[in-house]
Amino acid sequence: MLGLAAALELLLLLHLQFATAFYLPGVAPQDFAQGAELQVKVNKLTSIKTLLPYEYYSLGYCRPEKILNSAENLGEVLRGDRIENSVYSFSMREDRSCIVACKGEKLSEKSAKNFKEKIDEDYHVNMILDNLPVAIAAPGNMDGSHLKLYERGFPVGFKSDDGKYNLYNHLKFTVYFHKDSDQDFSRIVGFEVFPLSVKHTYESWNKNNPKLQTCNPEGKQFVESSKTPQEVEVGEEIVFTYDVKFEESATRWASRWDMYLMMSDDQIHWFSIINSLMIVLFLTGMVAMIMMRTLHRDISKYNQLETQEEAQEETGWKLVHGDVFRAPEHAGTLCVFVGTGVQCLGMTVVTMIFALLGFLSPSNRGGLMTAMVLLWVFMGLVAGYASARLYKSFKGSDWKKITMKTALIFPAVVFSIFFVLNAIIWGEKSSGAVPFGTMFALVCLWFGISVPLVFVGSYLGYKKPAIEPPVRTNKIPRQVPEQAWYMQPIFSVLIGGILPFGAVFIELFFILTSIWLHQFYYIFGFLFIVFLILVVTCAEITIVLCYFQLCSEDYYWWWRAYLTSGSSAIYLFLYATFYFFTKLEITKLVSGLLYFGYMTIISIGFFVLTGTIGFYACFWFVRTIYASVKID
Repeated sequence: MLGLAAALELLLLLHLQFATAFYLPGVAPQDFAQGAELQVKVNKLTSIKTLLPYEYYSLGYCRPEKILNSAENLGEVLRGDRIENSVYSFSMREDRSCIVACKGEKLSEKSAKNFKEKIDEDYHVNMILDNLPVAIAAPGNMDGSHLKLYERGFPVGFKSDDGKYNLYNHLKFTVYFHKDSDQDFSRIVGFEVFPLSVKHTYESWNKNNPKLQTCNPEGKQFVESSKTPQEVEVGEEIVFTYDVKFEESATRWASRWDMYLMMSDDQIHWFSIINSLMIVLFLTGMVAMIMMRTLHRDISKYNQLETQEEAQEETGWKLVHGDVFRAPEHAGTLCVFVGTGVQCLGMTVVTMIFALLGFLSPSNRGGLMTAMVLLWVFMGLVAGYASARLYKSFKGSDWKKITMKTALIFPAVVFSIFFVLNAIIWGEKSSGAVPFGTMFALVCLWFGISVPLVFVGSYLGYKKPAIEPPVRTNKIPRQVPEQAWYMQPIFSVLIGGILPFGAVFIELFFILTSIWLHQFYYIFGFLFIVFLILVVTCAEITIVLCYFQLCSEDYYWWWRAYLTSGSSAIYLFLYATFYFFTKLEITKLVSGLLYFGYMTIISIGFFVLTGTIGFYACFWFVRTIYASVKID
């Protein structure tokens, strides 16, 4: 076990080094000469208590003469990123102390209330320098070594013991750089901040050359000499200042993201995942062994029967061979669900491959979400093909209707929920609200690319020969005998979803943490392993329960095969509910609606994904076993 843990950890650390070293256009290393101007950009304000991001300049911070918005990709817009320029700038490798950013206007009642609300709701300010997010460093200890743990952004302020609100108005920046030994150029490899709350004082204000009594480098009076914090009260004039210090670092540019990824004790993650994988592999191995031995015995026994009378005396899955391939009720709807699941499966597999290759590393901000949206659109081709091919095997003729449902039903449900949630965010005046232009672009991707591709795939699939069953189907349906309580559809379906959920629930904790607690998720190596285990588990548990169902002479397996593994989405949503009440500190109704709304979308996607995996595994299994016996 320990050897396997060490091997997997080494493999994933190598992947991490590769992922951080691989860069896309726009995130290539940039060399700075000494004295080169560095411009800090500001991003959204975020809080894990409200889940609602806001623009940086929604608070009374210093504004540049002209606010410029950085070009953002689709993923950044959907994530609520709003990257803009700021008044914070300095020269490369030139330390400065007490730079006055601005003196704000006297706080109005509205502005003071806004600051206090953001402090109560634990909002953090996010800034960016050379594509690196600013972070607060705190000493930590991992495995006896002295490493630093980092938290993205810094708080807007804090509330003192006497109930007063104080604002962090002085920022002490530390920029780490790696210097080229052959040239005088440097690369930025770290960006830290230490915020302070200081009530600055001055005798007279000169806008062009302000001199502060609490922060005057010429008089060698620095911020540390002031013990009075800057309160947030109506009528207060807040002076914003900052320091910058440059420190040379041995960290190379390819590894500069490592410190942001070490935000938790990874050993707990490694061993929890490995133990989960060992349990699932053991259970699925046992199931596979039992199934192989039992099926081998059944097939041998059926093939050795010599007379029809002997065959009629037998019971089990062979007796329903004349009905097992009978088209199910609502066959068209099943085809739609299968096609949608194939679309989600294709998107998931290709996205993970890109992530493993480093294309979707954290340095490529918004890349993961952009890739998922675009891949889902282009996977409409395989969705149409899968639904039409299955529909033709059910002897269906109205393939255009099925194609239209495949192209519209799932996206319409997801888009409707997303539209309602976006309207709620818009009502809260949050920067997380997707602009109308982006919404229109999403609709254009849907109807302009995805829908035509679904029709193209459906046309190609329906032109292919139908998948013929290995045995003939009787004209008159066989009566299904009364089933035991444990073979009832609801019970078996709910039982079937437990094992696939058990394969992913530990990894699900880290995924939810990265989404809702604003942490980076980077261990795509483990995620890919867990996904493979999920596929195997969905396939095996569906095959086992389908085999037991056929042995009890119940041939209505089509929908149950889909629902058996798909029911793991129910447990995913229940776990998300448990996570909400135990790990999050959300109290606002709007934030709760956003959380459960987005988790509903994720659960629906997980349902069609796992359901399709189980369905195709069971479809292959049933065709295989009935093709292996001699049917008179």
